[in-house]
Amino acid sequence: MWAKDWQMEFNVKKCKTMHLGHSNSRLQYWLGGNVLDSTSCEKDLGVWISSDLKLTHHITEACKKANRMLGMIKRTIVYKNPHILATLYKSLVRPHLEYCCSAWSPYYQKDKDSLEKVQRRFTRMFKELKELDYHDRLQSLGLWTLEERRNRADLIEVFKLYRGYTSIPLKRFFETDSTGRTRGHSQKLCKPCCHKDIRKYFFSVRVINRWNSLSEAIIQSSSVNTFKNHLQKLRITRMGFFMDDV
Repeated sequence: MWAKDWQMEFNVKKCKTMHLGHSNSRLQYWLGGNVLDSTSCEKDLGVWISSDLKLTHHITEACKKANRMLGMIKRTIVYKNPHILATLYKSLVRPHLEYCCSAWSPYYQKDKDSLEKVQRRFTRMFKELKELDYHDRLQSLGLWTLEERRNRADLIEVFKLYRGYTSIPLKRFFETDSTGRTRGHSQKLCKPCCHKDIRKYFFSVRVINRWNSLSEAIIQSSSVNTFKNHLQKLRITRMGFFMDDV
């Protein structure tokens, strides 16, 4: 009725339903006198959502796009200068592997390895680096592992929420610690008790330990760029800080 009143009728053929949860009764839904098709996986705002809320399908699609772009660069760029190729990789390949990663950051090792495999392939494009270890190749090219960059992106999102740089308030995702503990910094977050991995590794939970371990000087950065610079320095002084086992 709303769509008809505002002359914005929906295309029934493009509308689908997705049933979430094991106890879902999986009822049929109707629109305009037609039964809507049911789907187990659908793309929304560039992210593939599965009915089981697992991330494998989205990661598979992201890797396919990134590998196609990487193959195009490898075939068309004859002069393989590290600086030029690294710039192309950062602007044309890596965005496919990181788009909206705070919403879908993987926690299964197989999914992490699938993403990292694309970057490994890029670092082996240089003959002079092929014999080096993966992390040594990254250091030579001035790159972080994708795992580190995802955890860095999580911290940047929390900082934006904390400073009010987004339309979403901090309290939508987090509860501030009111116990008065003074170690670390003054904006610690409370970590809820989680029984399932899907909740434990969700953005609003997985980032809390790493955010709480930052210093007061870092969280009081005057801008996002300043915050990023502090994180860059933190990685140098605390190697492994942005890895998932921290």
